[in-house]
Amino acid sequence: MKILGTEILPGSSHRLNMSIAKLHTHTPVHVPVIVERAKKDGPCLLFLGGIHGNEINGVEIVRKLVASKLNKPSCGTTICIPVLNIFGFLNRQREFPDGRDLNRVFPGSPNGSLASRFAHSMMTEIMPHVHYIIDYHTGGDGRFNYPQLRIGSNEAKTLELAKVFGVKFIKFAQHREKSFREIAFKQGKTILLFEGGKTNDLNPAVTAVGIQGAINVMKHLNMRTFKKDVNLHHENEQYIINGSTWIRAKYSGMFRSHVQNGTFVKKGDVLGTISDPFGYFERPVKSPGEGFILCYDHSPIVNQGTAIVHLTTQTV
Repeated sequence: MKILGTEILPGSSHRLNMSIAKLHTHTPVHVPVIVERAKKDGPCLLFLGGIHGNEINGVEIVRKLVASKLNKPSCGTTICIPVLNIFGFLNRQREFPDGRDLNRVFPGSPNGSLASRFAHSMMTEIMPHVHYIIDYHTGGDGRFNYPQLRIGSNEAKTLELAKVFGVKFIKFAQHREKSFREIAFKQGKTILLFEGGKTNDLNPAVTAVGIQGAINVMKHLNMRTFKKDVNLHHENEQYIINGSTWIRAKYSGMFRSHVQNGTFVKKGDVLGTISDPFGYFERPVKSPGEGFILCYDHSPIVNQGTAIVHLTTQTV
């Protein structure tokens, strides 16, 4: 196994640097890649965070896997990339400085945009060695996602691994064109896309779910037995979501939620209220049907038409 020009021998640990571009100051930008290879052969599992630079909770999950040495396998290899979009992370922004979304330019090009070059390096330097992937994301624009996995609807092997991961919600979602998940799937990789929390935020509960899922997957793949069971989080029930809808604000104003994220609601239940800032106007936001709440908009100020609650409509 050779990654980024370095021979990865059995039983070795490496912190490598994927060097692709420089800052305006001509300072090199390195993407740290942490590789742990056991003496015994086995699958290669990639833990990836920070495709979007402001999705900090995904970065935290991969960081804690490394810091706690949970990424050390007794069989096979793990590759940890806590932050792929270093530029976005430095600026606390989703996109690259050129305005492009890294997760919409895969497989990339060696002569393309800055984001495209990062995607190309990822596909040529890292992906040839990988069999399984857990790609950690958060909700965008202040929307707090209840911890969930996104997978394709006709992927039996992926569904099996998603159930092992152990989140409450597994949502069938189409592959987005030129996304990392789409290209990885086309290459025959088994990929789980984790969604939890919101941008520019660290949430310990979401972090615990993400780490526990990684542990569950490693145990399932026989990559590590873990001498002591690590039980950071456990869900008693799992739901496979085959449909969902966004509830949008009918009025502009100040929004406050009344129902906890992840809970089941019935038609007509009051999910929150929207009011003006002066005390003259207040209206309830009611559920149009029954289902689980997958996401809440944490922004206190909303405009008419803003998507404020993500509600499931169909479970399998």
